[in-house]
Amino acid sequence: MPSLSAPPALERRAGILVPLFSLASSRSWGIGEIGDIARFSRWLDAAGQRLLQLLPINEMPPGETSPYSALSAMAIDPQFISMDPIEDFAAAGGEAGLDAATRRQIDAARAAGRIDYAAVRTSKHAALTRAFAHFRDSEWRTRSSRASAFQGFIDEQQWWLDDYALFRSLHARQGERPWTEWPEPIRFRDPLALRQARAETADDILFRQYIQWVAAGQWGAARAAAAPVQLFGDLPFMVGGDSADVWARQDHFTLNASIGVPPDAFSADGQDWGLPVYRWDVLAANDFDWLRDRARRNADLYSGYRVDHLVGFYRTYYRPHEGGEPQFTPSDQAAQIALGEAVLGVFREPGTEIIAEDLGVVPEFVRESLTRLGVPGYKVFRWERDWEEPGRPFRDPAGYPAASVATSGTHDTETLAAWWDEAPAEEREAVLAVPSIAVRRARAPDDAHALLGALFASGSGLLILPIQDVFGWRDRINQPATVGGGNWTWKLPWPSDRLDDQPAARAVVAKLKSWAAEGNRL
Repeated sequence: MPSLSAPPALERRAGILVPLFSLASSRSWGIGEIGDIARFSRWLDAAGQRLLQLLPINEMPPGETSPYSALSAMAIDPQFISMDPIEDFAAAGGEAGLDAATRRQIDAARAAGRIDYAAVRTSKHAALTRAFAHFRDSEWRTRSSRASAFQGFIDEQQWWLDDYALFRSLHARQGERPWTEWPEPIRFRDPLALRQARAETADDILFRQYIQWVAAGQWGAARAAAAPVQLFGDLPFMVGGDSADVWARQDHFTLNASIGVPPDAFSADGQDWGLPVYRWDVLAANDFDWLRDRARRNADLYSGYRVDHLVGFYRTYYRPHEGGEPQFTPSDQAAQIALGEAVLGVFREPGTEIIAEDLGVVPEFVRESLTRLGVPGYKVFRWERDWEEPGRPFRDPAGYPAASVATSGTHDTETLAAWWDEAPAEEREAVLAVPSIAVRRARAPDDAHALLGALFASGSGLLILPIQDVFGWRDRINQPATVGGGNWTWKLPWPSDRLDDQPAARAVVAKLKSWAAEGNRL
């Protein structure tokens, strides 16, 4: 079993949560891109922030916008690639060499207040196709030094890249239909059918590998340029059923049921995410190979990451498709503890820092397990209350344990400003009665400043604030249990490379740095 020794105590740091897709710059094509990370990290560094928390960047299926329903647990979504730095694209004529309709599409996506995923994907695919054609003809076929570097990437990453590239090529060849609707020989991975498919789609497989090579190069450069700001990722609990991973490991999953969560604060009926269910017995028999691969991949990309829906790795709530009562797997507490601790041991094996999203309906034994293992869970201020005491007082952030992550909200909650506006008077009074907030209120310009200042000074070793909350914005990233056009489409109101030109952004830099200094988080 993997080692479960507690990691070193958390260094006191503060960081900002913002999805990569929200960081669109003046040069990006209507969406935040890998090339925008370094510029935004410089802004964070000036503000005394040491961590950039991103949402998942895994490739999403065509037509999907949620980063938690991925086509691959390993591949970077091509929509995040920055086109300008690609020398093959420049050699093929660059943006000016694209047809007029594509250029208009790019201009419209840049000007749009929200992300137009269809436009971004269409224009990026056209541009990447041109870039690859130039690389194939000028580099690959001539066996150049860049072709050798590309081959080295293919060889090094074949442990995930081979299945992904074949799956992605077949998916396109099948009109983007889910793999469960493919002809039986390739659906069930008949070896002869797969060999034939690899031969027939060899050029497109190379194209998919090329895209990931470009993305990997840009990501490595961005991560280095972001320093001293650390990049933190987000490991989704599951990928989509129509994914390279599930197709390649069909025996690891139950496909006639779907995972979700029991009734909670977000939904009186619970949630059904429509994603397949882990067969924990099979994963354990295979030494959790797929989860170990995911941990290895995340270690390649990030300094640390958030484990999404942590409780699901202890006990997975699922609903059978053919009726029947929802239930948990494993079914008994002892097996649930053993499973969760084994999985967390796998995630910690590469030495990457992990934090646990332990929100929602979480049994006490899971929180006790996290404490025992020294894995930090979340302290969302608005939910940290003594619920059984009269008046349900809020817990003072000064008392949060060091092995925890303090925050004002998540990508799934309404913003701090919206929550405060809608909170009843007695709830606001209870917040302002918290000692560490009350002492700051007298010298703060508003109540939000007092609350955020108290979070910076909290006992938690790590503080991660949604960017909306430090600016006082009301736009939210996602509303759980809804399928709306506004989910996952939010952009910064200004290009991310022009924040220094904005008086409001300069004021936030000064405020964040002051709070970080006061809270001993520099």
